[in-house]
Amino acid sequence: MISYNPKHWFELPFHFHRSDTLRRLFPWIIGVCLYAWLIAWLELDYWNLSADSMVRNISMMHTLLGFVISFSLVFRTNTAYERWWEGRKLWGALVNNSRNLAMKLAAILPENHADRAFFRGIIPSYAFALKNHLRSESTRIELFDNLNPALQAQLDIQKHVPNQIAALMYKRAQALYQAGTITGEQLLFINAELQSFTDVCGACERIKNTPIPYSYSVFIKKFVAIYIATLPFGYVFNLGYYVVPMVGFIFFVLTSLELIAEEIEEPFGGDENDLPLERIAQNIQAHIDELI
Repeated sequence: MISYNPKHWFELPFHFHRSDTLRRLFPWIIGVCLYAWLIAWLELDYWNLSADSMVRNISMMHTLLGFVISFSLVFRTNTAYERWWEGRKLWGALVNNSRNLAMKLAAILPENHADRAFFRGIIPSYAFALKNHLRSESTRIELFDNLNPALQAQLDIQKHVPNQIAALMYKRAQALYQAGTITGEQLLFINAELQSFTDVCGACERIKNTPIPYSYSVFIKKFVAIYIATLPFGYVFNLGYYVVPMVGFIFFVLTSLELIAEEIEEPFGGDENDLPLERIAQNIQAHIDELI
């Protein structure tokens, strides 16, 4: 995710990042401007349709459709941002629950107890495993050196790795109870945090596996394409050749909103504006090392 200072009003408009929509759309903007210039030349100098009142009234249709497309894009971007923000809240909950579990275990387990090292390694490992799982990475699970190699051998990276790590934490907590290290009340005391790991994983999977409905996404793209394609016909007689930059600018605004919505509606990927899952997981590791 890109870090920036929102108070830099006069610097941000002139800052072009590699993910900036202007860079990505620049070839298309040039193409749309050439298309608008061609329509303007044909209508003004070749077809000479300036006397046709019906053609002039096309601008009224674009005015009405402008409100419709504005509302559609606002709904589109709001829906995408809600998904992005929900993903951030879920990973914030994962951070807090990891801290709470670490603090409870630090208070419950005796000093220098062997299972302190186990939980110090496996709690942050869940965050890294969930990050890889959401990004569909087939790479080796990121575990730490202080995690028992025998437990690492129990993990099958071809299956649901976060569930396997959560199950290992449940088993170790149950083993502590059976060994008399913790009481039944203390087991219930940490159960909420243990359960929260799977809850966060399931909610993240719901966001990832439920994209914006295909029909709605396609409709927005078709609507924008038709609106831009017919825009020169409606305003060329009012603006003349000035319709060329106007059409290019409107194309840039409308398509930028759609591109931004596409990028943030799946917040767990590796795009510039996606959530910094790697950094969050590293923060969890640092916090757990301090607490246990």
